[in-house]
Amino acid sequence: MPVDFYYHKISPPCRSVHLTAKAVGLSLNLKEVDVFKREQMKPEFLAINPQHTIPTLVDGHIKLWESRAICSYIASQYGKDDALYPRNPKARCIVDQRLYFDMGTLQPRWHNVYAPLLIHGKESDPADMEKVEEALKWLNDILKEYPWTAGNTMTVADFCLVATVSTMNACGAIDLQKYTRIDKWLQKCSKQMVGYNDINAPGAEAFGEIYKSKVETLKGNEKSDD
Repeated sequence: MPVDFYYHKISPPCRSVHLTAKAVGLSLNLKEVDVFKREQMKPEFLAINPQHTIPTLVDGHIKLWESRAICSYIASQYGKDDALYPRNPKARCIVDQRLYFDMGTLQPRWHNVYAPLLIHGKESDPADMEKVEEALKWLNDILKEYPWTAGNTMTVADFCLVATVSTMNACGAIDLQKYTRIDKWLQKCSKQMVGYNDINAPGAEAFGEIYKSKVETLKGNEKSDD
């Protein structure tokens, strides 16, 4: 049976799942959900995911949302080995910690920066950007220990974190060059991740264009008020 994947191409969490599937050679039956048209609120989608979030994966009787859980499932169910999501508890806990760091710290802090602009056309609180910078410093420190975010090889943690970080970078809101380890890691991801340039880069750039357009509109409004 096909594995249905409900997604939107600019969504970082959706891109992380797509990258994971690409890495294990899993062909997804792509079903794009236009969140700008509120397609996630259609009854047929709510019947699958009452929380009406993307990404959502349907694999037989399994209906799964939350991108990090989906990435872990795909790597475990369809990976040829356990390299992307280790079975060894001592290795897996590091991957899990990085996934939770993305979900609980980095991505929410970044959301607090872009959401006011994209949703309400308002500038975010400068303190929220400072919190993003703090989280990036932590990620930069994490990369002191390993060449990848959770060890010596690429894991699902890299897919999730790269989707978040590359989106920030595409928006031009962060100077990643001052985070030298993150910058080096991001360049490595772009060269070594299967599908990075086909799946992640275009989505990040599309997100960045929307963000930059909103910034220009805000600047224009501020000038007209002078």
